[in-house]
Amino acid sequence: MNPHETQYDIVIVGAGAAGISVAASLLSRDRGLRMALIDPAETHYYQPGFTMIGAGIFNSDEVKRPMQSLIPKGVTWIRAAAAEFKPDDNVVALEDGTHIAYQRLIVCPGLKLNWEGIEGLSETLGRNGVTSNYRADLAPYTWELVKKMKHGKAVFTQPPMPIKCAGAPQKVLYLSGDHWFSNGMIDDVQIEFYNAGAVLFGVKEYVPALQTYIDRYKAKVHYSHKLVKVDGDRKLAWFETASADGTVKTVETDFDMLHVCPPQTAPDFIRNSPLADAAGWVDVDPGTLKHTRYTNIWGLGDATNTPNAKTAAAVRKQAPIVAANIVADINGQSALCKYDGYGSCPLTVERGKIVLAEFAYGGKLSPTLPVWMLDGTKPTALAWHMKKSMLPPLYWHGMLKGHELLVKPVAG
Repeated sequence: MNPHETQYDIVIVGAGAAGISVAASLLSRDRGLRMALIDPAETHYYQPGFTMIGAGIFNSDEVKRPMQSLIPKGVTWIRAAAAEFKPDDNVVALEDGTHIAYQRLIVCPGLKLNWEGIEGLSETLGRNGVTSNYRADLAPYTWELVKKMKHGKAVFTQPPMPIKCAGAPQKVLYLSGDHWFSNGMIDDVQIEFYNAGAVLFGVKEYVPALQTYIDRYKAKVHYSHKLVKVDGDRKLAWFETASADGTVKTVETDFDMLHVCPPQTAPDFIRNSPLADAAGWVDVDPGTLKHTRYTNIWGLGDATNTPNAKTAAAVRKQAPIVAANIVADINGQSALCKYDGYGSCPLTVERGKIVLAEFAYGGKLSPTLPVWMLDGTKPTALAWHMKKSMLPPLYWHGMLKGHELLVKPVAG
């Protein structure tokens, strides 16, 4: 039997925000395309909502939908895990050995949360005061810990980049701090932020507003400190930090609450594939999002090596670019659309206000709305309203349906 059981015009690996959005955008351009989406997950999550669960603003049911309900009509959903890419043969091998053949391939499986990269973490997650908003099932525990805490030490961590939503490790700090501040407990709760990076935020224009909230919540920030080990039973955590001469030392701290942002990598089947660059990410052109070596492969979302913020907002811009470029390729057109690196990070600095960071490649500010309407470098109630009330329905009913909001790909 030929292992190439089915051939499709386009195969998409990954049915997250990127996979479903790009499938819908392609169908909006050409209803006749034979497409398949490969993903074993039965549930699709609205990941930007996890932070809000961890602050008691959303509940878990608000951020998930059955995957079946979101697959665009006319697209075949292959409920299996991709195991291997064979780009020279134009096939994807599934874990059961089945081969799925394609004419064009889109790779967008997201990234891997490497919980095992921190010694002792997996054994204590969800108990002993150890939590993470990076998992939907743990985010309610974050809020439980924050509500119960009247005094003690709350430790928040941020791993080395790249990570999805670089502001998320801080968002939980700010929203937790706001709860303790608003309830008169800020002097009784010691907040510490251990950041593997050297700065509070990578785009300097947003730092002054964020620093104001670090000061308000009396948080002590430790830069260049990477979490390496956790002992939940003893409520201890260890961080590695390097001195000016390069000497690495380990620092120990106790905690009553520990919020962990895990280190993150590309999925194993990406890192070990011909599609990866030296660091393990899907190797694409940062503008066209076409693979640098395989002319019938594109990538988008968190698994690529593009130097943009790994956020759903980036995917909202990338999906129409990839869709337009693939249709152009099918039609033999050479002019391609370019992605400018746009990403957005709504930094929830307090309940009711957000610093809306929007920027493109090189840290260039890229606001969607005019400054007179919304100045993203300052905390605003409008940005909070957008994140809480407007963006979730725009995600479910707009972006995932192929409605290309505020995006007009133009070939250049």
